[in-house]
Amino acid sequence: MNGCHFGRFFQVSVAGGSYQEGLVSVLQGVPPSLALSEMDIYGDLLLRKPGADELSSPRKEPDLPVIFTGINSWDTIKGAGNKNHTNGTPLTILIPNLDRHDIHVEQYQDTNRTPRPGHASYASFMKYGADDDAIGAGIFSGRYTATIVAAGYVAKEILKRCGVEVFSFIREMAGIRYEGEDIALAKKVSDSYKTMRRDYDPFYQEIYVKKRITMDMRYLEKMRIFAEIEKEIDYIRSKAQDFDKNDIIKRYGVHPVINCPDVDTAERMNDVVSRITAVGDSSGGVVEVVATGLPAGLGEPVFHKLDADLGTMLGIAAIKGVEIGAGFQVKNMTGYEVNDRMRAENGKVVFDSNNAGGITGGLTTGQPIVVRLAVKPTPTIAIKQNTVDKYTLENKELSAITRRDPTIVNRIWPVAENMTALILLDNLFAHYGYQTISEAARTV
Repeated sequence: MNGCHFGRFFQVSVAGGSYQEGLVSVLQGVPPSLALSEMDIYGDLLLRKPGADELSSPRKEPDLPVIFTGINSWDTIKGAGNKNHTNGTPLTILIPNLDRHDIHVEQYQDTNRTPRPGHASYASFMKYGADDDAIGAGIFSGRYTATIVAAGYVAKEILKRCGVEVFSFIREMAGIRYEGEDIALAKKVSDSYKTMRRDYDPFYQEIYVKKRITMDMRYLEKMRIFAEIEKEIDYIRSKAQDFDKNDIIKRYGVHPVINCPDVDTAERMNDVVSRITAVGDSSGGVVEVVATGLPAGLGEPVFHKLDADLGTMLGIAAIKGVEIGAGFQVKNMTGYEVNDRMRAENGKVVFDSNNAGGITGGLTTGQPIVVRLAVKPTPTIAIKQNTVDKYTLENKELSAITRRDPTIVNRIWPVAENMTALILLDNLFAHYGYQTISEAARTV
């Protein structure tokens, strides 16, 4: 499998599967001196993990990460204060699978002869044959996106030190669309939503806040505790606070389930998705990612234009379309309407609009990057569907499946956010490298 590697200068390789021992991200290009903790990485992973609310799969994976390589286990000299800092070597993040049980494996074994319509199960069988990792869909499961979130957290931390912020939110779900365009409000709500989710997540509180696992522990000690946690998943989950919607809105100013800048719109999204779920079906939507603070000129024509690189987010499971700025709406606009006119103001170039989404000619303009991703409905539904036996080619009927995500939109926005960070950081490496060499050449 040759498609599990990303990047030119900031590189990420991912591996693992839904019912293998776990997942892994290996990052190359991480600079030294970055303080990292598993608690902070988990703060992003908990936004994507299943079983967190009524709009996600009932699978109970806690998605607890382990930093295996790439950081100093001790201060390099006494008093250096660089323990748990990156050291420039490849950074490896493990995410063990803890919620994998024989009963679930048997369910997959019973249904794996009959591919799920809309899922990769048929195509992957045709490519890899009988040894295809079909239990839980393997690398084609949305579970692999945990590797992107873990790696992307690191990328976001590096970008922050360069003055770049990346955030995302749900623009549309089940046909209900948020129409607001206030970027500052969207970021404020997204940040508050993340805080709320950390405060309410039982694993964040029980494992990290209460220091059951700390960065001072050795790997083998952590694995011993992971083995204990595997047996305590239901108990730890039972300690979660109830989502009191009114209290959360009052305290955090966010919807308890949906990361949308407007609470009323989020509630309408939730209602429609719930109605669709009640009849056994699933819902899609749109997530939006915004990046601010990037310098003008970022991007590498011809084949690594920034918008082309952002298009690689089609590699995220369930993403069926990527648009930048006005996107597909440009087909209905005139040149005058779509052009972002400029003026000089206080010694700077100011744009009257951002239909280009911060990118022209594949290069950043200095405006915010605005990317939207179309998310298809979950292919696994609780409605009987026609399919085939992939071994005998007999026509079959696939029974309703109840262990599923009513919508993937609610879990995919953190994946989109962190994948965007990976793409931007890789381009930032190229940009500053090019600028440095160009400056050196001018002085010769």
